[in-house]
Amino acid sequence: MASILLRRRRISASGVSRILQAVNGDSFRLDTESKCETIASLGVRISNYSSGKGTAKFDFTDLTRPHTWYPNARKKNRKVFLHVGPTNSGKTYHALKRLESSPSGIYCGPLRLLAWEVAKRLNKAKVPCDLITGQEKEEVDGAKHKAVTVEMADVTSDYQCAVIDEMQMLGCQTRGFSFTRALFGIAADELHLCGDPAAVPLIQELLKVTGDDVEVQSYERLLPLVPLELPLGSFSNIRTGDCIVSFSRKEIYRLKKKIETGGRHLCSVVYGSLPPETRTRQATRFNDASSEFDVLVASDAIGMGLNLNISRIIFSTLKKFDGTEMRDLTIPEIKQIAGRAGRYGSKFPWGEVTCLDAEDLPLLHSSLKSTSPILEKAGVFPSFDLIYMYSRLKPKRGLYRILEDFLENAKLSENYFFANCEEILKVAAVIDGLPLSLQDKYTFCISPVDMNDEISSQGLTQFAQNYAKRGLVHLREIFTPGTLEVPKTPTALKDLESIHKVLELYVWLGFRFEESFPDHELASSQKDICSSLIEEFLERFGWQKPMSRKLTSNTKLNSLMEKLMENKKGRHLCD
Repeated sequence: MASILLRRRRISASGVSRILQAVNGDSFRLDTESKCETIASLGVRISNYSSGKGTAKFDFTDLTRPHTWYPNARKKNRKVFLHVGPTNSGKTYHALKRLESSPSGIYCGPLRLLAWEVAKRLNKAKVPCDLITGQEKEEVDGAKHKAVTVEMADVTSDYQCAVIDEMQMLGCQTRGFSFTRALFGIAADELHLCGDPAAVPLIQELLKVTGDDVEVQSYERLLPLVPLELPLGSFSNIRTGDCIVSFSRKEIYRLKKKIETGGRHLCSVVYGSLPPETRTRQATRFNDASSEFDVLVASDAIGMGLNLNISRIIFSTLKKFDGTEMRDLTIPEIKQIAGRAGRYGSKFPWGEVTCLDAEDLPLLHSSLKSTSPILEKAGVFPSFDLIYMYSRLKPKRGLYRILEDFLENAKLSENYFFANCEEILKVAAVIDGLPLSLQDKYTFCISPVDMNDEISSQGLTQFAQNYAKRGLVHLREIFTPGTLEVPKTPTALKDLESIHKVLELYVWLGFRFEESFPDHELASSQKDICSSLIEEFLERFGWQKPMSRKLTSNTKLNSLMEKLMENKKGRHLCD
């Protein structure tokens, strides 16, 4: 289906298509909300050192003291409160109540859904609150509060209160550096950190050098979580309020069909590549007691960001493919997902958790009894300021080589690790041959593109090429409004999800290059249409086995223009 919607444009003679083919083999990926969403305005700490000749030079690669990058926050004697406990323990609730009562404040969450929920909550409580994410900015008159995704955290303003949610993510390989930046950089009188107790020792160690006062407040679950001794057994045992968790998109649709074939239940669906708006509507429908959709089939995307009235979590498997290998779920992953059962305030007096297969029960039970491994290191990543100054030492090198050299030579203390930047390097490899400034290249590199998604990666490449050529990128150059339609198969659905990523990418770039990406409103409206059509597919269609037709990367790209022309002739096609 997506091949009807994107027009093919040849990349310049630098052979970008060959590079794309090479990097697409790597299974590494980031969700649209998993990458840095803005060029961080970090101050730069530069250490003097002596060369062999005794000449003073600057060591741009010394990253051993990242807390010194934020002089505004260091002027404050911050009071830091760690709200720690399991899922459904009320830890975030108490932090948000403090935020709500403060004259000014900021909420930083890992997902747009969480920022949106907090902004909605504060505005409903008559506390004007702006919403700022990588794809949207909604300002409210008189607002002194902000709800943002963590990458958009403002480290230049002063606040009375700040909340950072899911703080244990400072140990995340891909996004940890954004949480480290927020931890050190937010200038607030009170800083409330919510998350897993496993992050406490590391945070306490990191804040020893800042002079902040640190207090730990621990919470217990508000409702009990009961691990069942028996597996689900027959699918006839499915009941209202159940959530079956799977880690394969195809398996999610197989389970949905199997449950609905029984004729007793209808299923809402939630997984990571669904647009955030669609996930929210699916969750709302499942939570609605009057809805016929009383069972949820989901991936680990339910682990955070959605309030769900789940009675029982049922793991279809305790193994997942992590982009490199098939592995067992970790203790934190099992506890995070299982803990979604038994939400306080729902109609269920407790939560339950079990598995489809009896052989998975020992790992489930042992994980729930175990404490999560203590976090040992926090992520860091160089800001554009550092990269720019380092590039002046190597003026003839492209961004890809500059990043490689910087990361190879950078110095870290034992409490930090470098964030995984494979996705950024993939983009750098693709666009390095284009006549763009270093800052423009950096901006494209930190965009929310999924380089393992063929259509998404081609969308970014075409946007970058057109921007380099003319400084102006119209959406209609690669996308034909009015051609979107309800997908007929899961394969067509996947293509529509990819189109949504391209439209979301255009919106993101439009916030950074306002004059060069002028079709912001058109892209936003088409993105909303995409979400609605995906929603309609989820309501109207179950699992249908797609046609067994394999397309290589080049074949699929070559077919884009052909199918567009066929669509204009009135022929209906879908993959």
